[in-house]
Amino acid sequence: MVEYVIVGDEKGLVIPELRDYPLGKRILRGLRLIHTHLRNEPVSEDDITDLSLLRLDLLATLLFVPGKQQIYAQLAWLTSSPGRPPAHIDPVTPLERIDLDCSHFLDELEADLQQSALGKVKTTDALERAILISVTISGTRQEAEDSMAELRELARTARVEALDEFNQRPRSLNPRYVMGEGKMRDVVIRALQSGATMLIFDQELTPAQIRSISAMTELKVIDRSQLILDIFARRAKSLDGKVQVELAQLKYLLPRLTGRGVQMSRLMGGIGGRGPGETKLETDRRRIRDRIASLERELKELSRGRSQRRQQRIKAGVPIVSIVGYTNAGKSTLLNALTKSEVFTEDLLFATLDTSTRRLRFPREHEVIITDTVGFIRSLPKSLMGAFKATLEELQDADLLLHVVDSSNPRFEDQIAQVRAILRELELGDKQELLVFNKSDLLDEMKKKDAVAFLRVRQAARTQNSVTVSARDRKSLTPLIEELQRRFWAEEEEVV
Repeated sequence: MVEYVIVGDEKGLVIPELRDYPLGKRILRGLRLIHTHLRNEPVSEDDITDLSLLRLDLLATLLFVPGKQQIYAQLAWLTSSPGRPPAHIDPVTPLERIDLDCSHFLDELEADLQQSALGKVKTTDALERAILISVTISGTRQEAEDSMAELRELARTARVEALDEFNQRPRSLNPRYVMGEGKMRDVVIRALQSGATMLIFDQELTPAQIRSISAMTELKVIDRSQLILDIFARRAKSLDGKVQVELAQLKYLLPRLTGRGVQMSRLMGGIGGRGPGETKLETDRRRIRDRIASLERELKELSRGRSQRRQQRIKAGVPIVSIVGYTNAGKSTLLNALTKSEVFTEDLLFATLDTSTRRLRFPREHEVIITDTVGFIRSLPKSLMGAFKATLEELQDADLLLHVVDSSNPRFEDQIAQVRAILRELELGDKQELLVFNKSDLLDEMKKKDAVAFLRVRQAARTQNSVTVSARDRKSLTPLIEELQRRFWAEEEEVV
């Protein structure tokens, strides 16, 4: 059945919007394209690009040979062979000699493509499959690789399977596509070939870049900030956390609204619900701004309640210790080991989002209050930093910050610097700090794999007045407990 007849010119033709034939359940579009080449040229590179980007079932080009009445044709279709061109191109053949059972052929082709895509999927519990993309013009190559490794971990935490990665270091960023348009098309084609459902960029995209890339493909397009916000939204359990995450998401979303509008969970009605001539986009923006104002008021009320609880603890004269550190450094595990509690822990980034407070008792009727906080990470979204300042108010009243470091991570120095930079941004840089090098049980393995990194850890632990522990082994915590006693009750020790 003929769906469209389109007349173009010598430069090309414009393919209509294909909303009625979306990708998703099928790996092919369900459409075939037949068009003519009046100058007798074979299937072109532009044809293959359209075939690959639009995921057409089949492409046929008709050729007219000057001086002959005969019509020739050339067929092309997508291939599933890795490492080969994205499409198979048949030789030019007289039209009447083409004998193709399309229904049977396309069923087999789609089955082959589907099998090839599934063969690249490693896990079965992933919610999405993504291509990870990093485009940087500053910093060292090692920094770019470290950032990509962290993006990979963020994707794993969000239950997104990374099928492939692209690292590019151009001289300048493309204002529309971040990378060059041709390279962006190659990435999209690779993503479609591998069965990916989304593109994740390591750098924060501007609203214009998201629109340009989304116009090129039906794949989801998100950046590092949006991925982190999604993780936070899934893991926030307390009322504080949920309010802060929603506020951060709305602040991130507001400048990125497009003409298609955003579906809100509530409809606005009554007097003043819609102004004269107000568009759907304007209404959505106003709703979001109203919701942001409401959440900020709610956050202030919650902050007032936290402040009252903190004042009660201060009046009680009990020292307050706050655990800070890079995400997945083992902060919650350390809190559990010190206080024999059961705060949720998991080997994922941002396993802890909500503040947890416990009491740690010492001999001679001494005790401290220990607070676990959300982990830090490089390039933390500004909207998220602003929203979580309320939670991190707990740090302002701390008498000591336990800065937990993952000593088994070769990039531990950079992580220490990132945490301290965020503390300075929160105006907490002058707080008393005790470095705790955690995961000492993994250092033997690190010594075998990277002796230089192992020596750096040992040197840092000696020179920065720190303690080394394994939060999984309570016996290793004795030096930390003794150091806490010395810092808070040294005068009593001297009297004794």
